Amino acid sequence: MIPAVNTGVATSPHASGYLACWIAAAVASVAVSVATLVRRRPLGATAAAVDFALACALLVLGPLVLEAGERFGTWVAYQPGYALSIIITASGVRSVALWAGGLLGVAVSYLVYLGGEFGGDMTPSAIGNVLTYVVYALVARMLFGYIRRIAHDADASRARAAELARREEERRAQVMMHNGVAVMRLLTEPETGVPRSRLMDLAEVELRRMRTYLRGRVADGDECTADGDGSGPSVALAAMVGRACDRFADLSVDTLLDLGAELRLPAAQAEALERALESLLLNVRVHARAAEVVVHLDQAEDRSWTLTVRDDGVGFDPVSVPAGVGLREVVVGELRRRGLDVRIESAVGDGTTVTISSGPRSAADHAGGNARVDEAA
Repeated sequence: MIPAVNTGVATSPHASGYLACWIAAAVASVAVSVATLVRRRPLGATAAAVDFALACALLVLGPLVLEAGERFGTWVAYQPGYALSIIITASGVRSVALWAGGLLGVAVSYLVYLGGEFGGDMTPSAIGNVLTYVVYALVARMLFGYIRRIAHDADASRARAAELARREEERRAQVMMHNGVAVMRLLTEPETGVPRSRLMDLAEVELRRMRTYLRGRVADGDECTADGDGSGPSVALAAMVGRACDRFADLSVDTLLDLGAELRLPAAQAEALERALESLLLNVRVHARAAEVVVHLDQAEDRSWTLTVRDDGVGFDPVSVPAGVGLREVVVGELRRRGLDVRIESAVGDGTTVTISSGPRSAADHAGGNARVDEAA
C-alpha cells in the first residue's frame, strides 16, 4: 500500500476519495495489528465483522477511485491484496457463520470491483483470484483451529502437571508429618503408659524434620533415582536402626543387627528407612499391644540385605482392614519409591511381620512380595 499511494493519488479520477480509502485501510491495519500484539490474541467477532465490512467497502468503491485499466494486476490497486489479508487474519474468528459470511461478501465484492473487466482474457485470472480467497481462507481457518487445539492441549497439560505437583506435595506432607502427628497425639493423652521423656525425645526428632520441610529444604538425595542411587554421604544401616529403636525404649525391642554391621546406605534411602521404622514402631506402640518386638538385620553373600520387624501383637487382616497413611505412604510408598522391597504379613491374633529388603530376588519371590504389599496398601 505504501508504494502505491503517490501513483494512486496522481492517477485516480477522484484523488481525495482514493486517499481517504487508503487512509482507512492503513489505519485499520495498524490499529488491528497493535491491538492484537498488545492483547496477545486475535480480536473478537465485532472487530472481525468490521474488518470484513471495510474490505468489502473498499472493493465496491474501487471502481470509483481507480482508472479502469488499473483495477487488475497493479500496485495502485491495493484493494484485492488488503481483502486477502483480512480473509487470512479474520479466519481466527470462532463464529463459523461470521467467517463464511465475510468470505462470501468479499468474493461478491471482488466481482463487483472487477466490473466490466471481468471477461475475455482476464476471466481465468479473476476466477483464480476468487479461488485464492477461498483456499487461503480454508488454510488459515485450519491453521487457527490447529493452534487452538495445541493451546488447549498445553493448558490441559499444565493443569495435569499442577494437579500432579499438588498430589506429590500432599504425599510429601503426609510422609514428613505423619510420625510427628502420632507423637503429638500420644503427648496429649495422659494415660498412654509411655514415659514422657521418651516421647519428648522422639518429638524433638520429628520437630526437626517438620521444620526442614516447612522451610522448603530438600533432604539430601531426595531427588535420587528410583534405584536409590544419589549423591551425598552414606549412612551405617545398623547404627541408624539402633538409634531409631532406642527412641522406643518403652517397648520391648530386641535388636539383632550384627550380621549387617558393615552395611551402608545412601542418605536418601537411610532417611526414608528411618522414618518407616519409626512409623512401624509407633504402630506397635499405639495399636499392636505387643509384648515383644524383634528387629533383625541380615546380609547375604551378594551384599543384599533384609530388615525384618516382627511383633507378637494383635495383628490385623490386610484384606479387610485398609492401611493407614503410615503403612501406605511412609512405609510402603516411600520405601518402594527409594527402590526397596516391602512385604507386610499379618493375621488377626498372630502379630505382624514387615520385611524390608534390597538386592536381587527371584522372580517368584518378588512377585509374591508385591502381591502382599498391594494387599496391605
